[in-house]
Amino acid sequence: MELKELLLLQFIAHLCLDYFFQSNQSALHKNNFGFRSAHLYWHGLICFLLSWVFSLQLNFVFAAAFIAISHLLIDGFKNQFVKIQQLKRYIFFIDQAIHLAIITVVVFLFSQWKELNPTIIITLNFKYLLIIAGYLLCLKPANIFIREVFKATEIQVSSDNEMPNAGKVIGVLERILTLTLIIVSQYSAVGFLIAAKSILRYGNNETLKTEYVLIGTLLSFGIAVIVGIVINLF
Repeated sequence: MELKELLLLQFIAHLCLDYFFQSNQSALHKNNFGFRSAHLYWHGLICFLLSWVFSLQLNFVFAAAFIAISHLLIDGFKNQFVKIQQLKRYIFFIDQAIHLAIITVVVFLFSQWKELNPTIIITLNFKYLLIIAGYLLCLKPANIFIREVFKATEIQVSSDNEMPNAGKVIGVLERILTLTLIIVSQYSAVGFLIAAKSILRYGNNETLKTEYVLIGTLLSFGIAVIVGIVINLF
């Protein structure tokens, strides 16, 4: 196992932890009550277990514990920082940046002090790990990222004729299709997807709604395109 593989495995563990192993209700309760929330401590425990398991080595236990404790502390204090008006809109991005920075530093220091010697012998292909991480990013994390971008930029529009979760499903499907097409180098087909969605969804006179959907679509396609390009670089 190389440093880049261990780091990517820890990023995948983080994606699973924050986006797939906790419900929206659990995240909301944790954010509202901080250290008084029982969900916070379960979240910290799951963080430790995922980090340790995804490291594939027993001697990563203390590094996993450090990542879990730091994660718990950051999430516990988050509700205090939300009260600061200047930070409130950007707290999601700050939170995620700190988590990922800590993971990067811990993994790097671990690789300097300990030999990367997996207890479980598994042949790892870095590109396949990148592809897995890419598809994971294009699911729930991308939906939440787009929502937070709208929140941070205070973009919103009311709609009485929209199915509540239709945009999320469409977004997930378009990102998966876009990422798949980029991985197999079918770039012209990505343009066809964008054109097709433009014809289907923007052929109306509701300017505000059209601009709102257009921003969401560009963000959605942009995420998939950037992830696909990063994967292809390797």
